[in-house]
Amino acid sequence: MRASGVVLLDSYRLSQYAESAPCYICGGGNNFDAELCRHCFAPMALAHQATSQKLHPKMIAAIGPSGAGKTVYLGMLTDMLSRQLEPMQMLSRGAFSIGLQQTTMSALSRCEFPPKTPSEPDRWNWVHCQVLRRKHRPVELILPDLAGEALMEEVEHPHTYPVVRAFLAKCSGVLVMVDAARLGRGESEEDFQTMKLISYLCELKCETKQSWGSRPVSVVFTKADECENCFEDPHTFARQHSPGLYQQCRERLPKHRFFGVGVAGASAFRSGHFGRVHVPLRIEPRGIVEPFRWLVEELAA
Repeated sequence: MRASGVVLLDSYRLSQYAESAPCYICGGGNNFDAELCRHCFAPMALAHQATSQKLHPKMIAAIGPSGAGKTVYLGMLTDMLSRQLEPMQMLSRGAFSIGLQQTTMSALSRCEFPPKTPSEPDRWNWVHCQVLRRKHRPVELILPDLAGEALMEEVEHPHTYPVVRAFLAKCSGVLVMVDAARLGRGESEEDFQTMKLISYLCELKCETKQSWGSRPVSVVFTKADECENCFEDPHTFARQHSPGLYQQCRERLPKHRFFGVGVAGASAFRSGHFGRVHVPLRIEPRGIVEPFRWLVEELAA
């Protein structure tokens, strides 16, 4: 005996997969319900949010060698701007945009620095936000926390990380993070690696006609609390402690400016199971907003 019945076919749902959704970072095609781009692993939420807005977001990159303090700076920056009202305020778009702020501030509240950003792009934190400025139009921005090891690997071996190359090619401005404490101790490796990043930027083939020579670049000396003269005169500090970087910026980046920032008012080393661990003793943010504000004002102009 054979039972009979009616079975509804859901084949009409396949039509949703016929048209691909382009990634906002690399432009690669993806399914409409994909969480991450299958080409560069950037969140597809960036593309969905960008298509729903009349004003497409600009992109800003924070680049620097591993250990330069990119995660701590970006986390502190987003936290400070999300809490203040004037003259600049940051509003996150999407739940994924709060992850960087949450991770950084949770670690600092435990007197710890956040863990190093992993090299895998699918584990990076992305921030899509709206920057409100008094008496000015809002600015839509995309700001990811790129891993320093991935950046340097892409510089040494181009096309290793497609997301890095695609994102930097579309960036409207950049924050170059440099460890001032290492430079103050006379470690030339920091200067060499930053010079490589600047050279990579200037030689990168951009999608627009605007070259990196006409884009704003904020050179941010992090951990400046360990070098007080860096706060007082970052321009002179750059000329004395990073002559290679100073000459690169002077000759190839007409729109650049040096800044000194600090998050930890004091830090120390603590003995742990895996050796000495660098920990903050107290949190005293200093000069955090100025590099970002200057960059946003240059972009808006």
